[in-house]
Amino acid sequence: MRYVVTGGAGFIGSNTVDELVRRGHSVVVLDDLSAGKEENLSDFRNKITFIKGSITDIEVVRKTMHEADYVLHLAARTSVPRSVKDPIETNKINIEGTLNVLVAAKEMKVKRVVIAASSAAYGETPTLPKVETMQPEPISPYGVTKYVSELYGQTFGRCYGLENVSLRYFNIFGPRQDPSSPYSGVLAKFCTAFLEDKEPVVFGDGEQTRDFTFVDNAVHANLLACEAQSVSGRVFNIGCGTRSSLNQVIQALNRISGKALEPKYDPPRDGDIRDSQADISLANRYLSYEPLVGFEEGLKITFDWYRESQAKAAAAKEAAAKDAAAKDAAAKDAIS
Repeated sequence: MRYVVTGGAGFIGSNTVDELVRRGHSVVVLDDLSAGKEENLSDFRNKITFIKGSITDIEVVRKTMHEADYVLHLAARTSVPRSVKDPIETNKINIEGTLNVLVAAKEMKVKRVVIAASSAAYGETPTLPKVETMQPEPISPYGVTKYVSELYGQTFGRCYGLENVSLRYFNIFGPRQDPSSPYSGVLAKFCTAFLEDKEPVVFGDGEQTRDFTFVDNAVHANLLACEAQSVSGRVFNIGCGTRSSLNQVIQALNRISGKALEPKYDPPRDGDIRDSQADISLANRYLSYEPLVGFEEGLKITFDWYRESQAKAAAAKEAAAKDAAAKDAAAKDAIS
C-alpha cells in the first residue's frame, strides 16, 4: 500500500511514518518544515519519498497524491495561542490546506483520507467525558479550523464519494514533540523544565485537566482508521478516556525524575479550555481502538527520550568544540 502523510516530518507525522515503514508500506511525506524537522525522519529517510512543500500549494499536493492508496492528513498549524494571535495564517493552512488535500485526493481517486481533527472542537461544553454527538462549540480559531476540516471531509464524501474519517485527538504527547517553540505542548515544556531544574510554568491554577494521550495511541488510531469498514464520514475521539490535572502531571514528573520542583503559576491563556476527557467507546466499537500506552508509562518514556536527546546534543556540542579547538591549534602551528 502507498500512504501519503502530510506533515510527516512533524511530531505525530514522523511517529506515524516510522510505523508505516516498519510495516513495509510505501510512504510519501509532504512537509514544508515550518514546524517539522527532517531529522525526525533520519532513522528511515532512505526508505521513504520526501517532498518539501506546503499543503497550501495545490500543484505540490497533486504531485504528492500520485498513485496513493491512503492519505493521512496531519499537516496543520496546531497551536491554540498562535491561532488567537494570527487567525488568518491558521485559517489558510488548516482550512485552505485541507481543501487542497481533499481536492487532490478526489482527483487521484485515493481510497480514503484520514483527517487529524481535534478535541478543541468541543470548546467549553461542560459535560465530561466528551462524546462525538455533542454540538461542537470551539472557543479558538484553531478549534474552528479543525471542526471545519471535519465538515469539509464529510461534504467531499457526500458530493464526490471520497471516503474520509476524522480523528479528534486529545492532547497527544511523546518523543519528537518540539519543546523549544513558545507554542509547544505543555508536557514537552514540562519535561525540559525538569531536566534543566527550572520551575515548570502553569497557565492558571493547575487544576485544569486533560486527557493526555501518548503518541503511540494516535499512530495506532491513524492506521486503524485507514482500513476500518463502514466508517466513512464518521468522527472519532482518540484519547485514553482518563484525565489528569497539570498539578498531577508535575507530581508524576517529580516521581519520575526524583526531584521536587514547584510550578510557577501565570495567568490563564486566551482560548484554553478548562477540562477535557474523551469518551472512546465509539472508536472502540468501529475502529477496534484501545489505548496501547497509559499516561504515566508514556510520560516516563517521553521524559527518558528528552533526557537522552539532551545528552546527545551536549555530546555533539562538546565534540564540535574539540574539533574547532584542534583546527585552531593546527592553524597556529602551521603559521609558526
